[in-house]
Amino acid sequence: MKITVTGSLGHIGKPLTEELVQKGHRVTVISSKPEKQKEIEALGAIAAIGTVEDIDFLTTSFTGADIVYTMLPPANSYFDPHFDLMKYTLSVANNYAKAIQQTSVNRVIHLSSIGAHLEKGSGLILYHRAAEDILNKLSDVNITFMRPVGFYYNLYSFLPVIKNRGFIAANYGADDNLVWVSPMDIAEAIAKEIETPAVRRKIIYVASDELTGNETATILGVAIGKPDLKWILLSNEQWQSGLETAGMNPAIAGGFIEMFAAQHSGLLMEDYYRNKPVLGKVKMKDFANEFATVYNQK
Repeated sequence: MKITVTGSLGHIGKPLTEELVQKGHRVTVISSKPEKQKEIEALGAIAAIGTVEDIDFLTTSFTGADIVYTMLPPANSYFDPHFDLMKYTLSVANNYAKAIQQTSVNRVIHLSSIGAHLEKGSGLILYHRAAEDILNKLSDVNITFMRPVGFYYNLYSFLPVIKNRGFIAANYGADDNLVWVSPMDIAEAIAKEIETPAVRRKIIYVASDELTGNETATILGVAIGKPDLKWILLSNEQWQSGLETAGMNPAIAGGFIEMFAAQHSGLLMEDYYRNKPVLGKVKMKDFANEFATVYNQK
């Protein structure tokens, strides 16, 4: 099949591209970075260099595809006080929808998120809900929404406080039940879905391991030589203040706080537990080795 992959050779895009090429698919990888072209081609894929904010480029890149894999590119502007995350999200999602319509693509696999079933109270996850709503209006397209849980690599954001204070701290965690996922397991789930017969709408949750916050901290602590590492629960106000002090856009900081408060309350995970998937292969102990390597380099 001809498959167009967005997300460049990121955490999911690279292993996904490798697997799809290995299985004999003709893969086009969209990347905004010209320097990625040689690496994409070295994997046996076709490089399409441009931005998903360019509707003409996107339409050209989707033309002829049997399946497109879409995702919201990570916004690296959380510390820009003027950045409008919802405006950016709606722009990209609408571009995807227009390009899909104009090219008659009839199957889409979209990377969404845990919590996208909620219409309110989920903070930053509302952007994923907005993207799902836009794509859901494509009546003649089969769409699978992949909803992964918390990414292991999000734990890297705690490296400074571990280094400087000797603990993990946030407005969720501690004794909360947390669910984590590896990008490798997400890529495998997407590749599997590609070879599954299409249905009009499908939601697939993807997860790798289930642990409390303190169990997570213990595993990471052992890996970095701090076996007594604890996960401390902060109030919403304490953590928002910390994020804003670090320079984060206050609106985005508020979105983080609301999102993780919903995780702490259990609201974010309701639909996951109603539709719980088989856990993937990569466990927290596997990720802890990578975490230790990065920790020791800081």
